[in-house]
Amino acid sequence: MEIGITRMSSKGQIVIPREMRSKIKEGEKLLVFSSDGNIILKRATKMDEQFQEDLEFARRTEEAWKQHDRGEFIEYSEEEFLKKLEKW
Repeated sequence: MEIGITRMSSKGQIVIPREMRSKIKEGEKLLVFSSDGNIILKRATKMDEQFQEDLEFARRTEEAWKQHDRGEFIEYSEEEFLKKLEKW
């Protein structure tokens, strides 16, 4: 993994560090994700099936947490959960 440091300008622009720019073509589209204070860039051209699955998993996970926060989950003891799991 490579790590670089950059700053945002007063116009909201950031510069991708030189050593990482060589891996991106001019005009190439990048996806920008923001979650819990993190910002992630990913090439839009690299949206393969696995990435689509990752996005769906993230969406479903976020929705599950929201349901949990609203108290919409059923709670089971460990024993109850294992019994239900055996039936599946």
